[in-house]
Amino acid sequence: MNHSNASVFRTQNNQTAAVTFILLGFSEYPDLQLPLFLVFLTIYTVTVLGNLGMIMVIRINPKLHTPMYFFLSHLSFVDFCYSTTVTPKLLENLVVEDRTICFTGCIMQFFFACIFVVTETFMLAAMAYDRFVAVCNPLLYTVAMSRRLCSLLVVASYSWSLVCSLTYTYFLLTLSFCRSNFINNFVCEHAAIVAVSCSDPYVRQKVILVSATFNEISSLVIILTSYAFILITVMKMPSTGGRQKAFSTCASHLTAITIFHGTILFLYCVPNSKSSWLVVKVASVFYTVVIPMLNPLIYSLRNKDVKETVRKLVITKLLCHKI
Repeated sequence: MNHSNASVFRTQNNQTAAVTFILLGFSEYPDLQLPLFLVFLTIYTVTVLGNLGMIMVIRINPKLHTPMYFFLSHLSFVDFCYSTTVTPKLLENLVVEDRTICFTGCIMQFFFACIFVVTETFMLAAMAYDRFVAVCNPLLYTVAMSRRLCSLLVVASYSWSLVCSLTYTYFLLTLSFCRSNFINNFVCEHAAIVAVSCSDPYVRQKVILVSATFNEISSLVIILTSYAFILITVMKMPSTGGRQKAFSTCASHLTAITIFHGTILFLYCVPNSKSSWLVVKVASVFYTVVIPMLNPLIYSLRNKDVKETVRKLVITKLLCHKI
């Protein structure tokens, strides 16, 4: 009996491994394939240069060896990895006729994409807590935001994202698939994979809805609580200059939070948003391709130290070329 069960299990695994998906992407708009390729290639180039450049700038400038930039360097790393997990396959599918992806490739893409998106969710929450300590307890900032605590928060973000990703992937591996495996998206997104399976999707859809909602609520509670205390502290400041400085230090982070969480909430936590696959695709493009590009731009354009370091690097390079 045990031998028989093992044989059945191996057969199911072999059948699942043989499954091939076709990522439809934006194939319904043939005239837009080349323009979209150029747009996404430009965005990806800016994303890679921006995020790797941000990591390098933070390492080079001793002024940026602070908790806030420690978190920002990890955010840049996550954005780079996230974009690299999704965008190359998107670019490939825009220029080739064969849009297939094997089951293993699809699951691996989802697995890594899930790790990076959940990590970013809690990395932004950790950064909100960092801003709270900086504004509300500036004298205790270096003590409260110790290297040990910062490292612990980063490790916790990565660890929890790994747990979530393993859980979601496990549920995907238990699905069975029919002949029609056309994924109506450009990325192996959970809902799109579940939609083409022959299995009852109810439990799996509820699991990811509850989990995504929990991640959003828990991270947003940290963020909103932190900024509530920041607002109270700022409003008590006697000087206008002090208020402007405090708001300025939080502006970049607030912008990043609004864009990221607004998109995620719309895509995963609003059931009606699933009614249109085009809406899902556009939202997916926004948080998988566009947001990883925006974060380094948001933080660099509003930061004097970052801009100064970049300016010095450019001048140094120009001088080296002249010599």
